[in-house]
Amino acid sequence: MQVSVESTSELGRKITVHLPEDKIQVQVDTRLKNLARQAKIDGFRPGKVPAFLIKQRYGSGVRQEVVADLIQSSFYEAVQAEKLTPAAGPTITPGQSSEGEGFSYVADFEVLPEIAPLALDQLQVKKFVSEVGEADLDAMVLKLRGQRKAWRVAERPAALDDRLTISFQGECDGSNFTDGTVENFAVVLGSNQLIPGFEDKLVGRTVDSEDSFSLDFPADYGAAHLAGKTAQFKVTVDKIEESVLPELDEAFAKSFGIESGAIEDFRADIKANMEREMARALQAKTKTSVMDELYSRNSELLVPAVMIGQELETLIKPYVDAAKSNKQPIDQAALRLRLEPLAKRRVALGLLLGKLMDDHKLKADPKRVRAAIDDIALSYEDPQQVVNWYYSNKEQLSQVEGMVLEDQVVDVILANGQVAEEYIPFGELMQPQAGA
Repeated sequence: MQVSVESTSELGRKITVHLPEDKIQVQVDTRLKNLARQAKIDGFRPGKVPAFLIKQRYGSGVRQEVVADLIQSSFYEAVQAEKLTPAAGPTITPGQSSEGEGFSYVADFEVLPEIAPLALDQLQVKKFVSEVGEADLDAMVLKLRGQRKAWRVAERPAALDDRLTISFQGECDGSNFTDGTVENFAVVLGSNQLIPGFEDKLVGRTVDSEDSFSLDFPADYGAAHLAGKTAQFKVTVDKIEESVLPELDEAFAKSFGIESGAIEDFRADIKANMEREMARALQAKTKTSVMDELYSRNSELLVPAVMIGQELETLIKPYVDAAKSNKQPIDQAALRLRLEPLAKRRVALGLLLGKLMDDHKLKADPKRVRAAIDDIALSYEDPQQVVNWYYSNKEQLSQVEGMVLEDQVVDVILANGQVAEEYIPFGELMQPQAGA
């Protein structure tokens, strides 16, 4: 086998491989002999078909199969011999050949970049810390009470947080877009359930009051025929209700599974749950800080275009699937342009993390894997069933092991880098992030 290699770009490589005829013919002859034992041709008993007839009928197809197999095996022999690490499978361009002359082909591919040892002591990362204070706990208890609030009729003007039952109709460009009057529609004032400004117009209204007003629909409103346009509304308030929070008592505590019914036990249980959520959030925020710094310090890393393309397809798929499900158009070109930097970042970080795993000989710690699975299982009714499912599903278990390995890399960076602790209030920590 003759092999020549040339560079087509910093990461691009082109290998030209020539397979000698004798290597091809040995395998062709072997396969034809095996085929001759089973071939059924009219006029001959199985295994008695003349060799020239077997070759005449099957020789061309068998040669194609042998060449296809040899392309795959010879390519990997060639890259191993040349000490190359392909980033993905090659693009094969067959050369001209005929029986007796051997076979040549060209393989175009990209290689993984060589990554120098990473200077972890130069990385400046933040490790976030927080705590669940009494005010945070009080706010959570109030939120839980709010989730179980009741409603009672209020004999007064409507205020924020009241639930109103209304009847309304809307017109735009002289056309009624509500199919007449919408009746018995419930809305909580301040919930932003309706278009901006609508709920504000209802504050201070009384039962049986009628009101008319104009509002602009947002430019990105879901219904294209209304987006950015001004509409006229007529609204009647049919009922006003105010919320009533449940008492913080034994019955309330027991409704959350606190057998003793003691408020102290209830608060302790809620606080423990909040601290678990806080730990997850702190770990995620610190990990993001580490990844940001790692990527920033290695932003010049060459990343194979083929890997970026593969990651981009993974990122785009949910958007395309959602658009297809909702029967909505989607600008894939614009989406690709927007998501390409994220795809590049993910691939680059994957390569950098892999380098650190190799350098520090990291393997997923079984104890941490089990702890991660136990943590996931806590939110399910039968945790043990969830644990068993993960350990019986290699693909899902592999995903958890991958996450644990990433966390172990973060630990290595925190142990070797320049770390600054930063306190973040619990409420801010748990605030949903844009795009999350």
